Amino acid sequence: MTTIIIEDEKPSARLLQRKLQKLAIETSTMLHSVEEAINWFQDNPHPDLIFLDIQLSDGLSFEIFDAIDIKSAIIFTTAYDEYALRAFKLNSIDYLLKPIDEDDLEAAVNKFKSRQPKSESMSLDLEMIKRMLVSPDAKNYKKRFTIKTGQYLKMINIEEVECFYSENKGTYLHTLDNRDYLLEGTLEQLETELDPKDFFRISRKFIVPMKTIKDIVVYSNSRLKLILPTYKEDEVIVSRERVNDFKNWIG
Repeated sequence: MTTIIIEDEKPSARLLQRKLQKLAIETSTMLHSVEEAINWFQDNPHPDLIFLDIQLSDGLSFEIFDAIDIKSAIIFTTAYDEYALRAFKLNSIDYLLKPIDEDDLEAAVNKFKSRQPKSESMSLDLEMIKRMLVSPDAKNYKKRFTIKTGQYLKMINIEEVECFYSENKGTYLHTLDNRDYLLEGTLEQLETELDPKDFFRISRKFIVPMKTIKDIVVYSNSRLKLILPTYKEDEVIVSRERVNDFKNWIG
């Protein structure tokens, strides 16, 4: 496995290098600026994994990706939490806040290793098996909801849903135009009716669709806070035990 560190503060880079050595990961290349990184990527094979700070001495490290098509996996190592959503849209494995906890670092490295294919032939075999196992009558997920409002029935398409939430033993649908509708059933039942590629149960209280997440903020106790377009009643928090699955879900 080939790795590099991109970090403008050299003492921080050396500290991270020592922590990685404890995990039997050798990192011989350390880069310290956007310009230096761009020049290096132009002349060298891209590594398997990059440990990347966000604010470098001459700008944000995102500028590197604007200049170079980088396929390497990335573990962000930064003191700033406001770039989490932008980071997750890249080839992100994890987002570690400084000072970096060694257990969190090891968990991030293990997550990267678990995602590596054993071999190209095995990957092809797995894809073939998946195609063989797909049933012609594969499950049809919920496309719309019919809701009674007074004497009328209202149809709400799945594309209009901003989130689902539970409150006072009721289950509600919240729409992108900032309206709430009471549903029959529970969030547990809803989970089985929604496409898991598009919807995720982030806690006991919320199910959210990926497309309505405006921003992701690193929150207390290793949790994540989601910013949605109109829902403001409560903080939309990814529970601690679901954070890793959530990160895998958003890719």
